[in-house]
Order: sequence, then structure tokens, then C-alpha cells
Amino acid sequence: MNLNNNKYYNKWFINSWPYIAGAVLLSLLQIVTLAVTGKPWRVSSAMAYWGAWILNSFGLDVSHWTYFNIEGGQEIFKGGFLLDPHSIRNLGIIVGALFSSLMASQFRIRKVKSKKQFLLAAIGGLLMGYGARIAQGCNIGGLFSSIASLSLSGWIFGFAVVIGAIIGSRIIVRFLI
Repeated sequence: MNLNNNKYYNKWFINSWPYIAGAVLLSLLQIVTLAVTGKPWRVSSAMAYWGAWILNSFGLDVSHWTYFNIEGGQEIFKGGFLLDPHSIRNLGIIVGALFSSLMASQFRIRKVKSKKQFLLAAIGGLLMGYGARIAQGCNIGGLFSSIASLSLSGWIFGFAVVIGAIIGSRIIVRFLI
């Protein structure tokens, strides 16, 4: 059977889902995450943990760094990757995205178009990661989880993200396109 001609396969794996379906699914996952772990959904904090575990594996002790001396900061050194629900969830997101792109036959390894594009992407990624950590949260924790928790800070964050996206897109159009 040719899966590409199957309407259900196309509906679930090839065609884009409606935005409302994604919003409802994300909301349900946020509720489940909060109910199971007792904490809102977070992504970037696990990346800081991954960095700490990697540095520790090379013999660099980061447990005395200020970030890990805040409330609950030392807990991450006790369990490790497989016992950290945030890391497992992030791994699930990565594996799920890979699975989805493979099922839709959309997985591609693309050649970098230019050194300028690579450099700007690397700088942008580093700035986003750094910004997420100094803000104590990325768009998931700062926006999605905050709004779901009825926090005013989430709405302020959302407004700032929209303004930043407008400015960033203008920069991209001016200097890259």
C-alpha cells in the first residue's frame, strides 16, 4: 500500500494541522505536565542542566556557580539526565520532531548557503540561549506556562516577543534577503 495516497496518512503526517488543534494539544500537554510534575512546562532550564552535566563529565565543577545555588539548583546534580523530567521531555520533543519529519518525508540535511548565514545563525542561537537563561525562562516558560498560570508577566512577555519578532524580521529582510 502506498502511504502517500492514503488520506488519513496525509491528514496526520503530511498536511499541516490547524493552529487551533496545535493550541488545544499544547494546552492539554501543559495541564498534564503541571499535574504530573507539579511544575509548569519548561525547556531552556534543562539545557542549562545539560551544559552542567557535560562540563562535570569533563571534570569542571559548576555546582558552586550562582545559577545552581538558587532554590532547587543543587537537585540537578543528584539525579542526572535520565531522572530529570525536563530533560526527558526535551528529548521527547527532539525525537518526536525527527519522527514527524521522517514520516512526512520532509527530513533534509541542507548545505549552509553562506558563511554569513552560518555566522548569523550561530550568533542568534547563542544570544537566544543566553537571553533565555538570564531571563530565567524561554518562550515556553516565560510565555506559555506563565499565561496558563494566569500570570501578567506572560502577557508582557508575549507583547515583547511580538515587538522583537517585528524588529528581527526587518533586520533579516534588510541584511539577509
